[in-house]
Amino acid sequence: MVRSLWTAASGMIGQQASIDTISNNLSNVNTPGYKKTRAEFEDLIYQTVRVAGTPATEDTVTPVPLQMGHGTKLAATQRSFQQGSLQNTENISDVAIQGDGFFRIQSYDGSYAYSRDGAFKIDQNGQFVTSNGYKLMPEVILPEGFIPETLTVAQDGRISVKVPGQNDPIQVGQLELYRFPNPQGLSAVGENLYKVSNGSGQPIAGRPGFDGMGTTIHKFLEMSNVSVVREMVDMIVAQRAYEFNSKAIQTTDNMLGTATSLKR
Repeated sequence: MVRSLWTAASGMIGQQASIDTISNNLSNVNTPGYKKTRAEFEDLIYQTVRVAGTPATEDTVTPVPLQMGHGTKLAATQRSFQQGSLQNTENISDVAIQGDGFFRIQSYDGSYAYSRDGAFKIDQNGQFVTSNGYKLMPEVILPEGFIPETLTVAQDGRISVKVPGQNDPIQVGQLELYRFPNPQGLSAVGENLYKVSNGSGQPIAGRPGFDGMGTTIHKFLEMSNVSVVREMVDMIVAQRAYEFNSKAIQTTDNMLGTATSLKR
């Protein structure tokens, strides 16, 4: 009977982890490029009282085993890289990815990270950077005195702009995208960035629109792929499962109370 206390407790801990995951998804519903995560569970080890095939009589064996489970545990948090909706911002430095691929970002320490967030800014040097000042790689540096309204980013990543005194736009940069054999294996580090891990594999570079890469959409942002309705339904399911497990603990406690109150 005591086993049920620990089994139900493991269920409550698991559902709390599920609520934590859902809360993080909902808090990032308006975060550009955010990809929702899902908590996944697995059952714990079983106590085998009798294995299947154990002789029952001289001529028969037991057809099924006798096993007692010990609850559940959090196995993984699976991230979904399903395409988010595109939102028109009319901002000249915003770029969305439609399809597969990540932008490469260089951190202050020189290491590389990857992001789906295309809400770039133009710094004092005319360079494309993130909201935290990290550089977009390969570097894109706009010429001095360029005309902001003429900045264009083609679907294949070519960046063009006009400068005073010239009638035709000039190409000033080329965006590259990167994809991974297993993007779910990327390690999220915050700031809308992911780092390479042993599970993700090494990045594969490519030009937007070619070799399986997505295309770049200028003046758009890819929004979060979180569905508020789906998350609310999942939250209700997790809450009810939490209540059921707590009810199992209360029932076990009542049964133990009944047993201890027995008198001869």
